[in-house]
Amino acid sequence: MNLTYHTGFHAVLIREKNILVPFRTIPLLMEDPSSPEDLIEPALGHIPADTVFTNACIYDPFTCGWIETDLAVASGRVVGLGSHYRGRNTCDLKGRRVVPGLIDAHVHIESSLLAPAEYAQVVAMHGTTTVIADPHEIANVCGEEGLEFMLKEREGLPVDIFIMLPSCVPATPLDRGGAELSAKDLLRFIGRKGVLGLGEVMNVPGVLKHDPEVWEKLSLFTLRDGHAPLLSGPELNAYICAGIQSDHECTRREEAGEKLIRGMFIFIREGSTEKNLHELITLANPCTAPRMAFATDDRHADMLVHEGHIDDCIRKSLQYGLDLETALRMATLSAADRFCLIDRGALAPGRQADFCVLETGKPFIVDRTFKSGTLVNPASRRKPRIIASPMIARIPTPGDLSIRGTGKARVIGVVPHQILTDNLEYEVDSAGIPDLDRDILKVVVCSRYREGIRGLGLVHGFGLERGAIAGSVSHDAHNLVAVGADDRAIRDVLAGIVQAGGGMAVAGPGSLDLLPLDCAGLMSSLPAEDVAERLHTLNTRAEELGAIPGAFMYLSFLALTVIPHLRITERGMFDADTFQDVPLFM
Repeated sequence: MNLTYHTGFHAVLIREKNILVPFRTIPLLMEDPSSPEDLIEPALGHIPADTVFTNACIYDPFTCGWIETDLAVASGRVVGLGSHYRGRNTCDLKGRRVVPGLIDAHVHIESSLLAPAEYAQVVAMHGTTTVIADPHEIANVCGEEGLEFMLKEREGLPVDIFIMLPSCVPATPLDRGGAELSAKDLLRFIGRKGVLGLGEVMNVPGVLKHDPEVWEKLSLFTLRDGHAPLLSGPELNAYICAGIQSDHECTRREEAGEKLIRGMFIFIREGSTEKNLHELITLANPCTAPRMAFATDDRHADMLVHEGHIDDCIRKSLQYGLDLETALRMATLSAADRFCLIDRGALAPGRQADFCVLETGKPFIVDRTFKSGTLVNPASRRKPRIIASPMIARIPTPGDLSIRGTGKARVIGVVPHQILTDNLEYEVDSAGIPDLDRDILKVVVCSRYREGIRGLGLVHGFGLERGAIAGSVSHDAHNLVAVGADDRAIRDVLAGIVQAGGGMAVAGPGSLDLLPLDCAGLMSSLPAEDVAERLHTLNTRAEELGAIPGAFMYLSFLALTVIPHLRITERGMFDADTFQDVPLFM
């Protein structure tokens, strides 16, 4: 067997009848640049380790058991377990449970509404030390400049942020955001520190219909994340044959089971609106856990601050009947193995000394977090940097918001606790909109990149009885989106967002509450607690106007054209099942 190397990858070649045949290519990313040779002497005990953590009860994901032992750390890595190590420093853990650093298998940091530095500080306090991020939100707004921003921001944080390059910017060929990223554009990011593979491949029709641009992107990496809601049968088989290995969009146990049987990694998602854990966790057991992990995908700052991160997923898994050891396997080594991160996921020799110490006597509450053997200081915060946001949107005139027509209309149906929507049909007279008795409201999407471009539609399920809500977070193109019970409020709330250069807002009779998002119109440079408080104010105000809980997260997904079934864009109504624009009236 011969070994060949190129930037960032380890390619294994098998010699067969004097022909070199590629076997597979995997990332071998060791984030800490320290040499393994530096670990030999402290591992042998010939010289003191930097720190020895004594009296620890360590979770071992290889056996799903617990080990009462000491932990020796040198150069930020584990050099050994056992009572025979000496350290320049000693930390007595007094029998506390110690768990390897938690890993989020799929997240869009932008969806937290926090700048990366602030996001990292918050999740680190909940025991997370690694996240796998797909920055396609900021890439849709700012293109390559957005990717450069996220790569630069990952430096010096208490959490390692690994990047899966966004595969679908724009999300579909019909969508128009702030940028388009071709395979050629992505090529220059390959080999950059922190870049792992190709992010969620959302253009399922493009994969199945041999779209050359989609397949050119697939050829860039062998590590490829998927995005295939409700995909089943032969179409699922074909999608997997394209080399796509994971999915985080499962909402039904049967759907996840089929994908699991066909060899996919399943990331169980629990975000602000995507509540999939209760339905899917029953699939997890000691046999399936190596192919399952947790993901938060889209979790707002208020949920991160008040409920937690992956630690919240673990606690809910216990509440739903899963044993702690299996849940911990999914939260640590399973995610590390999926992304070929051989330097983390367990507290074993040579791996990063990333771990959290749990409170005594409680199922899973993180007391302290250590990154590379060093305590993460909750008060140590880096001032977030920001990136400018394009904001060319024009506030619609009263005539721009006029819907004309009578008859059977397509209406987007909000599905509680999901980002899926229903494709509803109602007999509608445009003169009777809003129809508060049937909860049919007007929804408008205004392009933030091209002046005067807007789409109008109808939505059921928001519950607003007066006023309007709007935001510049509108997956994936991130145009401005608003839902309201009257046109004046819609215009007022959109005007507030345009004036702020991006944000989330609610307008009621004589009032306007706003959370500015000064970083690309997606994230705030404010501290997490302030963002959470302002977001709470917005949600509370929206509920006072009749809106459903968590209305802003539901709002942000109304324009997401790669999730079934019915959507709204700056062009008008969009059928995500047929991947085409459709008229409002049938």
